[in-house]
Amino acid sequence: MAIKRYTASADTTIVNAFQPNLKTRGTGANMGYADVLETFSVYGRQSSGSQELSRILIQFPINSIVTDRTAGTIPASGSVTFYLRMYNAPHSKTVPEDFSLSILPVGQSWQEGVGLDLETYKDLTKGNTGANWMSASNTSAWTGSTYTTNDCVGGSYRTGALDPQFKVAFGGGLGDVKLDITPLVEHWMADTISNYGIGVHLSSSYEASASVGENTASAPVLPVTGGATKSYFTKRFFARGTQYFFKKPAIEAIWNSDVKDDRGDFYYSSSLAPAASNMNTIYFYNYVRGALTNIPDLGDDNRVYVSMFSGNAANTAPSAAALVLSIDDYGYVRSALPTIVTGGLVSTGIYSASFALTAAATPISTLYDVWFTGSDATIAASSSTATQYLTASITPSQVVPTQTVAKPVYYLNITNLKGRYRTDETARFNVYIRNKFWDPTIYTVANATPESTTIQSASYRVYRVMDGYNAIPYMTGSDLATGLSYDVSGNYFDFDMSLLEPGYAYAFKFAFYDPGLSSWTEQSEVFKFRVESYEY
Repeated sequence: MAIKRYTASADTTIVNAFQPNLKTRGTGANMGYADVLETFSVYGRQSSGSQELSRILIQFPINSIVTDRTAGTIPASGSVTFYLRMYNAPHSKTVPEDFSLSILPVGQSWQEGVGLDLETYKDLTKGNTGANWMSASNTSAWTGSTYTTNDCVGGSYRTGALDPQFKVAFGGGLGDVKLDITPLVEHWMADTISNYGIGVHLSSSYEASASVGENTASAPVLPVTGGATKSYFTKRFFARGTQYFFKKPAIEAIWNSDVKDDRGDFYYSSSLAPAASNMNTIYFYNYVRGALTNIPDLGDDNRVYVSMFSGNAANTAPSAAALVLSIDDYGYVRSALPTIVTGGLVSTGIYSASFALTAAATPISTLYDVWFTGSDATIAASSSTATQYLTASITPSQVVPTQTVAKPVYYLNITNLKGRYRTDETARFNVYIRNKFWDPTIYTVANATPESTTIQSASYRVYRVMDGYNAIPYMTGSDLATGLSYDVSGNYFDFDMSLLEPGYAYAFKFAFYDPGLSSWTEQSEVFKFRVESYEY
């Protein structure tokens, strides 16, 4: 599971635009219950040089993100990216083109309110709860300070040199927002910036200039100099109150949670392969009463060690001296201790070790890896002073060149797929994959567990069956949030069902990366399931 979505906890639109009579401004209006959010700039509609602006305020449940990080649900700072997601709301009005939006942290607490009217601005707060253009709440006006702009209307924003500030550019007017705001979210989580949410509005060069007559400290206009002298009307996004489950503004936490355990796809070093491809990474999973648990007393560095052995005469257990491994540039295997790999903690209860091993003249058919700990200076896997944690086996392969171009075609199946899942459930899916044209002979020995093929670069997507809506698209970039893990049993992935709207049928599709074509190829199989929200 490498995706978590945190839907906005409050949002509203504030304006200084004129009501339909073009005499009274809607500065006291609140739109906290509207199902869309709106930002625009109108220049010269009421009079020559008049300014009308609309801005968006959004707040997110940062405490939920902190709780999830504490629980280990999302990784530590530096290993996760937080994206602001806002979705375009189609409408019948004009849309601006070639503009940019500024996203700034809000500098003071504000109230969402219960207004609805985005057209005539008749839902005035009049002392009731709700932010508007002039006030952050029914008890506090918008205030400026050393870290904000000198605006006292239209919101209070942090614009200091050390404050995270963002811009997103639009060519056309119909796009969504997917913006990396990780620095700001990390500040909120560390409480180095108070979580009052963000303001979203047209950048200063696109907000309308104010006429000289209106540009006073008490006027409901912003003292914009060098601003736009044309209108940018109007950009709308869905609000958190929308009926569309997948269109609500949210912070999306994305990270790469792939576990690439080469135990079932282990290769001896070869001169045919680059150094990086000769490295194998194997894992050790420390389950205690069914839960992954860190090994106590490993020290702050959480180091573990691995040595490799050949088998005994019956090839049932490790024997003889530890094998000499390839010295690497990463410090996992050092020249002073060439029989020992230094491994470490990957995540709670999961340890890994990476190394390369050259085959003997007669390659060993079964390797044994022994995981242990002890003194870094004197440790030896065979010594009685070492505390051994795990002894496991590996069946290695060798790189073999061919005289034909590979044209793999695969058969795949989710072996543990259920028909229904709860919306509060995180499920693990085991994906069985083999060459579709596998051709056993009469000499092929039957196995209770069929042989599978490991796909090193695989990704999934989820679409809604009813209309084909891409609920979770392939995320195959640097984050690889939809990547499949693999171990000795094959490929697998975890999926959080709360990402999907209950009451609908969905389907998984898979794509495999073809290094020969340098592209992803979607597989033909479809795996359908349904998500339900049970009351009891």
